[in-house]
Amino acid sequence: MKLTEEQYILVKDVLPRQRGNVSMSNLQVLNAILYVAENGCKWRALPEHFGNWNTIYVRMNRWAKSGALARVFEVLQRQQIISIKIEAVSLDSTIVKVHPDGTGALKKPGPQSIGKSKGGWTTKIHMVAANAQCAITFALSPGNAGDAPAGRKLLSSWRKTQNFCHVIMDRAYEGNETQALVKSFGYNPVVPPSPRRVAPWAYDRELYKKRNEIERLFRRLKGFRRVATRYDKLDVVFAAFIYFALIVEAIK
Repeated sequence: MKLTEEQYILVKDVLPRQRGNVSMSNLQVLNAILYVAENGCKWRALPEHFGNWNTIYVRMNRWAKSGALARVFEVLQRQQIISIKIEAVSLDSTIVKVHPDGTGALKKPGPQSIGKSKGGWTTKIHMVAANAQCAITFALSPGNAGDAPAGRKLLSSWRKTQNFCHVIMDRAYEGNETQALVKSFGYNPVVPPSPRRVAPWAYDRELYKKRNEIERLFRRLKGFRRVATRYDKLDVVFAAFIYFALIVEAIK
Protein backbone atom coordinates (compact mmCIF):
# COMPACT_ATOMS: atom_id res chain seq x y z
CA MET A 1 0.00 0.00 0.00
CA LYS A 2 1.14 3.53 -0.76
CA LEU A 3 -0.48 6.84 0.12
CA THR A 4 -1.16 9.11 -2.86
CA GLU A 5 -0.97 12.89 -3.16
CA GLU A 6 -4.79 13.02 -3.16
CA GLN A 7 -4.96 11.11 0.11
CA TYR A 8 -2.14 13.15 1.62
CA ILE A 9 -4.05 16.40 0.99
CA LEU A 10 -6.65 15.24 3.55
CA VAL A 11 -4.08 15.36 6.38
CA LYS A 12 -1.42 17.70 5.00
CA ASP A 13 -2.53 20.84 6.85
CA VAL A 14 -2.82 19.06 10.22
CA LEU A 15 0.69 17.61 10.29
CA PRO A 16 3.49 19.79 11.69
CA ARG A 17 4.81 22.22 9.09
CA GLN A 18 8.25 21.39 7.74
CA ARG A 19 10.82 24.06 8.43
CA GLY A 20 14.40 24.57 7.39
CA ASN A 21 16.41 22.36 5.07
CA VAL A 22 14.57 19.03 5.23
CA SER A 23 15.60 16.09 3.08
CA MET A 24 12.22 14.32 3.04
CA SER A 25 8.65 15.52 2.60
CA ASN A 26 5.98 14.50 5.08
CA LEU A 27 4.38 12.32 2.39
CA GLN A 28 7.65 10.42 1.93
CA VAL A 29 7.88 9.94 5.69
CA LEU A 30 4.26 8.77 5.91
CA ASN A 31 4.84 6.12 3.25
CA ALA A 32 7.98 4.93 5.02
CA ILE A 33 6.06 4.70 8.33
CA LEU A 34 3.32 2.83 6.46
CA TYR A 35 5.88 0.25 5.33
CA VAL A 36 7.07 -0.23 8.92
CA ALA A 37 3.49 -0.39 10.25
CA GLU A 38 2.35 -2.93 7.68
CA ASN A 39 5.39 -5.18 7.79
CA GLY A 40 6.45 -4.85 11.41
CA CYS A 41 10.07 -4.39 10.41
CA LYS A 42 12.72 -2.62 12.41
CA TRP A 43 13.50 0.96 11.45
CA ARG A 44 17.00 -0.04 10.36
CA ALA A 45 15.46 -2.61 7.99
CA LEU A 46 13.64 0.01 5.91
CA PRO A 47 14.51 -0.39 2.21
CA GLU A 48 17.02 2.23 1.08
CA HIS A 49 14.66 3.84 -1.42
CA PHE A 50 12.65 5.28 1.49
CA GLY A 51 15.66 7.35 2.58
CA ASN A 52 17.59 7.59 5.81
CA TRP A 53 15.86 5.38 8.38
CA ASN A 54 16.97 7.52 11.30
CA THR A 55 15.37 10.64 9.81
CA ILE A 56 12.07 8.75 9.48
CA TYR A 57 12.32 7.28 12.98
CA VAL A 58 13.07 10.67 14.55
CA ARG A 59 10.11 12.32 12.83
CA MET A 60 7.72 9.52 13.83
CA ASN A 61 9.00 9.66 17.41
CA ARG A 62 8.54 13.44 17.47
CA TRP A 63 4.99 13.16 16.06
CA ALA A 64 4.12 10.48 18.63
CA LYS A 65 5.32 12.48 21.63
CA SER A 66 3.80 15.77 20.43
CA GLY A 67 0.41 14.18 19.76
CA ALA A 68 0.49 15.13 16.07
CA LEU A 69 -1.09 11.87 14.87
CA ALA A 70 -3.77 12.07 17.57
CA ARG A 71 -4.67 15.54 16.25
CA VAL A 72 -4.91 14.22 12.68
CA PHE A 73 -7.22 11.47 13.93
CA GLU A 74 -9.41 14.03 15.71
CA VAL A 75 -9.71 16.13 12.54
CA LEU A 76 -10.75 13.08 10.52
CA GLN A 77 -13.28 12.27 13.24
CA ARG A 78 -14.85 15.70 12.93
CA GLN A 79 -15.06 15.26 9.18
CA GLN A 80 -16.34 11.66 9.11
CA ILE A 81 -17.80 10.61 12.44
CA ILE A 82 -18.97 13.40 14.71
CA SER A 83 -20.76 15.16 11.86
CA ILE A 84 -23.10 12.18 11.44
CA LYS A 85 -25.62 10.88 13.93
CA ILE A 86 -24.34 7.94 15.96
CA GLU A 87 -27.22 5.70 16.98
CA ALA A 88 -25.12 2.91 18.50
CA VAL A 89 -21.51 2.43 19.54
CA SER A 90 -19.62 -0.70 20.61
CA LEU A 91 -17.22 -1.06 23.53
CA ASP A 92 -14.72 -3.90 23.48
CA SER A 93 -11.05 -4.78 23.90
CA THR A 94 -8.48 -6.85 22.08
CA ILE A 95 -5.23 -8.26 23.38
CA VAL A 96 -1.85 -7.71 21.74
CA LYS A 97 1.26 -9.78 22.32
CA VAL A 98 4.34 -7.78 23.30
CA HIS A 99 7.49 -8.58 21.33
CA PRO A 100 10.69 -9.03 23.39
CA ASP A 101 11.88 -5.69 21.96
CA GLY A 102 8.98 -4.02 23.78
CA THR A 103 9.65 -5.50 27.22
CA GLY A 104 12.27 -4.57 29.77
CA ALA A 105 13.82 -1.13 30.26
CA LEU A 106 11.22 -0.27 32.91
CA LYS A 107 13.13 2.91 33.79
CA LYS A 108 12.44 4.35 30.33
CA PRO A 109 10.35 7.50 31.03
CA GLY A 110 6.66 7.30 30.27
CA PRO A 111 3.72 4.92 30.85
CA GLN A 112 4.13 1.33 29.68
CA SER A 113 0.80 -0.54 29.71
CA ILE A 114 2.33 -4.01 29.66
CA GLY A 115 1.21 -6.82 31.95
CA LYS A 116 2.00 -10.49 32.36
CA SER A 117 -0.75 -13.11 32.13
CA LYS A 118 -1.01 -16.73 30.99
CA GLY A 119 -0.23 -15.57 27.46
CA GLY A 120 2.98 -13.85 28.53
CA TRP A 121 3.61 -10.11 28.24
CA THR A 122 0.59 -8.41 26.67
CA THR A 123 -1.22 -5.11 26.20
CA LYS A 124 -4.96 -4.55 25.79
CA ILE A 125 -6.45 -2.04 23.38
CA HIS A 126 -9.82 -0.81 24.66
CA MET A 127 -11.95 0.90 22.03
CA VAL A 128 -15.27 2.61 21.44
CA ALA A 129 -16.28 2.25 17.78
CA ALA A 130 -19.14 3.62 15.71
CA ASN A 131 -18.94 0.82 13.14
CA ALA A 132 -16.49 -1.47 11.34
CA GLN A 133 -14.76 1.53 9.73
CA CYS A 134 -14.88 4.25 12.38
CA ALA A 135 -13.19 4.24 15.78
CA ILE A 136 -14.24 6.97 18.21
CA THR A 137 -11.65 6.63 20.96
CA PHE A 138 -9.28 4.06 22.46
CA ALA A 139 -7.00 3.50 25.44
CA LEU A 140 -4.31 1.04 26.51
CA SER A 141 -4.02 -1.09 29.63
CA PRO A 142 -1.80 -3.97 30.78
CA GLY A 143 -2.94 -7.30 29.38
CA ASN A 144 -3.78 -8.64 32.82
CA ALA A 145 -6.13 -5.74 33.63
CA GLY A 146 -9.89 -6.28 33.73
CA ASP A 147 -12.03 -5.17 30.79
CA ALA A 148 -14.83 -3.55 32.80
CA PRO A 149 -12.77 -1.05 34.89
CA ALA A 150 -10.77 0.04 31.81
CA GLY A 151 -13.98 0.23 29.78
CA ARG A 152 -15.62 2.50 32.36
CA LYS A 153 -12.56 4.76 32.40
CA LEU A 154 -12.62 5.00 28.60
CA LEU A 155 -16.35 5.77 28.49
CA SER A 156 -15.88 8.47 31.14
CA SER A 157 -13.13 10.14 29.09
CA TRP A 158 -15.16 10.07 25.86
CA ARG A 159 -16.41 13.49 24.82
CA LYS A 160 -20.01 12.52 24.17
CA THR A 161 -21.75 14.34 21.33
CA GLN A 162 -25.12 12.58 21.22
CA ASN A 163 -28.16 13.10 23.43
CA PHE A 164 -28.89 9.37 23.22
CA CYS A 165 -27.37 6.24 21.77
CA HIS A 166 -27.08 2.53 22.45
CA VAL A 167 -23.82 1.17 23.91
CA ILE A 168 -23.30 -2.41 22.76
CA MET A 169 -21.08 -4.52 25.05
CA ASP A 170 -20.37 -8.19 25.67
CA ARG A 171 -20.74 -9.97 29.02
CA ALA A 172 -17.38 -8.68 30.28
CA TYR A 173 -19.19 -5.36 30.83
CA GLU A 174 -22.50 -6.64 32.24
CA GLY A 175 -21.70 -5.60 35.81
CA ASN A 176 -23.99 -3.20 37.64
CA GLU A 177 -21.34 -0.47 37.89
CA THR A 178 -20.72 -0.38 34.13
CA GLN A 179 -24.43 -0.35 33.32
CA ALA A 180 -25.07 2.42 35.85
CA LEU A 181 -22.32 4.54 34.26
CA VAL A 182 -23.78 4.10 30.76
CA LYS A 183 -27.26 5.00 32.01
CA SER A 184 -25.89 8.07 33.81
CA PHE A 185 -24.95 9.44 30.38
CA GLY A 186 -28.55 8.96 29.25
CA TYR A 187 -27.52 6.03 27.05
CA ASN A 188 -28.95 2.52 26.77
CA PRO A 189 -26.64 -0.42 27.59
CA VAL A 190 -27.17 -3.37 25.24
CA VAL A 191 -25.48 -6.27 27.01
CA PRO A 192 -26.49 -9.89 27.62
CA PRO A 193 -26.83 -10.88 31.31
CA SER A 194 -24.58 -13.44 32.90
CA PRO A 195 -26.16 -16.92 33.14
CA ARG A 196 -25.58 -16.63 36.90
CA ARG A 197 -27.88 -13.61 37.21
CA VAL A 198 -30.84 -14.29 39.53
CA ALA A 199 -32.94 -11.73 37.66
CA PRO A 200 -31.71 -11.63 34.04
CA TRP A 201 -32.93 -8.81 31.79
CA ALA A 202 -34.14 -8.70 28.22
CA TYR A 203 -31.92 -6.99 25.64
CA ASP A 204 -32.19 -6.18 21.94
CA ARG A 205 -30.72 -9.28 20.31
CA GLU A 206 -30.90 -7.84 16.79
CA LEU A 207 -29.04 -4.69 17.77
CA TYR A 208 -26.51 -6.79 19.71
CA LYS A 209 -25.50 -8.46 16.42
CA LYS A 210 -23.84 -5.15 15.48
CA ARG A 211 -21.15 -5.92 18.07
CA ASN A 212 -19.34 -7.88 15.37
CA GLU A 213 -18.47 -4.55 13.74
CA ILE A 214 -15.89 -3.65 16.37
CA GLU A 215 -14.40 -7.15 16.00
CA ARG A 216 -14.08 -6.51 12.27
CA LEU A 217 -12.41 -3.17 12.98
CA PHE A 218 -9.90 -4.86 15.30
CA ARG A 219 -9.20 -7.40 12.55
CA ARG A 220 -8.51 -4.64 10.03
CA LEU A 221 -6.18 -2.82 12.42
CA LYS A 222 -4.30 -6.03 13.15
CA GLY A 223 -3.50 -6.20 9.44
CA PHE A 224 -0.80 -3.72 10.48
CA ARG A 225 1.90 -5.81 12.13
CA ARG A 226 3.05 -2.94 14.36
CA VAL A 227 -0.47 -3.00 15.85
CA ALA A 228 -0.96 -6.79 15.91
CA THR A 229 2.29 -7.11 17.90
CA ARG A 230 3.64 -4.46 20.23
CA TYR A 231 7.30 -3.67 19.53
CA ASP A 232 7.39 -0.34 21.37
CA LYS A 233 8.19 0.10 25.06
CA LEU A 234 6.32 3.38 25.55
CA ASP A 235 2.54 3.69 25.31
CA VAL A 236 2.81 7.00 23.47
CA VAL A 237 4.71 5.39 20.58
CA PHE A 238 2.53 2.26 20.37
CA ALA A 239 -0.59 4.44 20.50
CA ALA A 240 0.85 6.53 17.66
CA PHE A 241 0.99 3.42 15.46
CA ILE A 242 -2.67 2.71 16.32
CA TYR A 243 -3.59 6.28 15.41
CA PHE A 244 -1.57 5.92 12.22
CA ALA A 245 -3.41 2.71 11.27
CA LEU A 246 -6.78 4.40 11.94
CA ILE A 247 -5.76 7.38 9.81
CA VAL A 248 -4.68 5.18 6.92
CA GLU A 249 -7.92 3.19 7.12
CA ALA A 250 -9.87 6.46 7.01
CA ILE A 251 -8.15 8.05 4.02
CA LYS A 252 -7.30 5.09 1.80
